[in-house]
Amino acid sequence: MTILQSNRYLPEQPDPQALDPQAIAPEPGPIGVLMVNLGTPEAPTPRAVRRYLAEFLSDTRVVELPSWLWQIILRGVILTRRPSAIAPKYRDIWLPQGSPLLVWSQAQADAVAREFTASGKAVRVRLAMRYGAPSIADGLAALRSEGCERILTVPMYPQYAASTTATAVDAVCRVAARLRNQPELRFIKRFSSDPAYIEALYASVQAHWAQEGEPDRLLLSFHGLPQRVVRQGDPYFRDCMQTVRLLRERLGQSGARLYVTFQSRFGTEPWLQPYTLPTLTQWGEQGVGRVDVLCPGFLADCLETLEEINIECREAFLHAGGRAFHYIPCLNDDPVWGRAFAGIIERQLLGWD
Repeated sequence: MTILQSNRYLPEQPDPQALDPQAIAPEPGPIGVLMVNLGTPEAPTPRAVRRYLAEFLSDTRVVELPSWLWQIILRGVILTRRPSAIAPKYRDIWLPQGSPLLVWSQAQADAVAREFTASGKAVRVRLAMRYGAPSIADGLAALRSEGCERILTVPMYPQYAASTTATAVDAVCRVAARLRNQPELRFIKRFSSDPAYIEALYASVQAHWAQEGEPDRLLLSFHGLPQRVVRQGDPYFRDCMQTVRLLRERLGQSGARLYVTFQSRFGTEPWLQPYTLPTLTQWGEQGVGRVDVLCPGFLADCLETLEEINIECREAFLHAGGRAFHYIPCLNDDPVWGRAFAGIIERQLLGWD
């Protein structure tokens, strides 16, 4: 066999000195921040709810059952019955601007963007939903179209769980996996113990108490998880208890009024306990006069807070004998939280000049 010694078959090599420096090392452009919340139906109708639930409940991070088995249950039972039952609940809480979760999440994204603009930092902020619109793919595309080669994903969940934070990270990485020129990516895992988050919760409680006085009990209701996933290593329960401990300490003597429960149980297996609605019913029967409820795991009000807590749980407590039920809204468009959230995000951008 003859070994070719000549270079005549090799492509001509470019002269590095002749290349545009920008072509070699392009500017990274502004920093992108993708804020991701859970998602919501686009309208309070059975059809829109069905479309949303089909995507949400098909996520294997959310329902950890064999896909073939779960899809039979989902398509054959849940999606044929639940949309018609849930749609009126969405109608009860729907805002003139649209879904509360989308409205308040966008308000927070806008507040964070304003903080960066006011400080003169080249940061672009976009909101996305893990399920539904605006999609994560669209949010990333918008940031990349603005020249963002560095993108921080901010799941809007203070406490980490595989079924919330991890699935948002999964979705971002799936989009990036399809790109030839991937941006540099970072992710916020949790901020359950961040002093700025705890202070925003404290300020929200204090503002309510300044107007209404203090209750007999302050209940912190977190979204539940199956006990099984916590035993398997999900740190969600630990994160929740960390938030509870720090807020109780921040409340000082009033922290003795604080209790914890878990809501939104789905299915028949045991979830984190105590459960919210049975606890409130029992308190009403025991003669507890006034209860204030705060949902620290939700940054934006949604079906789980406005309907499940402020309607269903309120009715259960008062019907059982309770005298007064106060729901303390989520942080929503609170300007204190807008500044605090921007600060939390900015610390995660260190090193990205």
